[in-house]
Amino acid sequence: MIPTNPIASDSPVDIAAEISTRLNMAIKEHLLAAYAPDSNKQLRLFPATEVCDLLDISHQYLRKATAEGKVLEASEIRGGRRYYSGDEIIQLRRDLDTHAKKNGRYVPCRRGAEHLQRIQIMNFKGGSSKSTTCIHLAHYLALKGYRVLAIDLDPQASLTSMCGLQTELDQDIETVFDAITYDNPIPMAEVVRQTYFPNLAIAPGGLMLSEFETEAAKQNSLDAPFFMRLHDAIMSVEDDYDVVIIDSPPSLGFITMSGMAAATSVVVPLTPSMLDVASTAQFLQMASSYMEVIQDIGAKLSYDDFKLLITRDEPTDNPSQTIVSFLRALFQERVMLATSLKSTAIADAVMLQQSIYELNRSDITRSTYDRAKASMDAVGCEVEKMITASWGREQ
Repeated sequence: MIPTNPIASDSPVDIAAEISTRLNMAIKEHLLAAYAPDSNKQLRLFPATEVCDLLDISHQYLRKATAEGKVLEASEIRGGRRYYSGDEIIQLRRDLDTHAKKNGRYVPCRRGAEHLQRIQIMNFKGGSSKSTTCIHLAHYLALKGYRVLAIDLDPQASLTSMCGLQTELDQDIETVFDAITYDNPIPMAEVVRQTYFPNLAIAPGGLMLSEFETEAAKQNSLDAPFFMRLHDAIMSVEDDYDVVIIDSPPSLGFITMSGMAAATSVVVPLTPSMLDVASTAQFLQMASSYMEVIQDIGAKLSYDDFKLLITRDEPTDNPSQTIVSFLRALFQERVMLATSLKSTAIADAVMLQQSIYELNRSDITRSTYDRAKASMDAVGCEVEKMITASWGREQ
């Protein structure tokens, strides 16, 4: 039972401690209720029409391939309609690729010398939709057939929770900190966990990541530079993934700088308000100075892309659209064409620690769902084009 009586002490120390205790108890009760009875998230089934959109094939072609035994039958058929699990979608890709004229048509994994894509999502402005962007990108790319590793560098571990792990409830879960710490680090492969979402693994975040700030300040050296620890941890599992999505904390410290040094591309989400634009300007000014510092001591920063992503976009709001137009005129191709809409569907999904891809279209107003999904699809598609362009593939 969470206490609701007023906090008796006037001491700031006691007040802060009591608020923290009550909040933690409430969070634990919420998580236990959300994931009861077995604390495991499960992915919904996907109707055949949605599967065909993901695979970029016609419904007729899927029926024909199924009838000919080229692909598996759906695990569930209701009222003549076929529904596929996430794992079955992955298997469909493999089966279709086996019979495709062009190898890799349905399984777009890295080939040959194509380098591991490591995309850092960063901004120190709270409410810029960093974690929301990360989970939607991770889910979109995983559904498109890429092997995705999400890395949660935020001590608050929001991305970790969205991936079905609760570090608040299970103190034995290894986090990224355990792989990058100076004190007896463990292999990154032991930190990474497969999620309930096919093709998606997570390197969890947690409160201990805050300790890396202290460690890096004390133990950084030319022989063991802090900015290489995350890079080296990621590259130790390089062969298992095509894309890495890095969620940074809302600050500009050693952890975020480690992400900068490990990344091959950077996406900076920002909302179209003058306060957020001004905050982002300050953030990028500081980031530039920090990048220069770590370059001077040996970091090799070279990005395939450095983009701004408009989030919480409201196309009917004139003041915000003025700012969007201002940003596009000022930075042109640096601003992604796609925007992430401000949507009750996305907000409701995130409140339930889900992405729009986990919701059933019938769960909410269909027009609201369609607009939100189209928005996130457009962002994911543009990032996918950035990835394939960096690999030198034809668009």
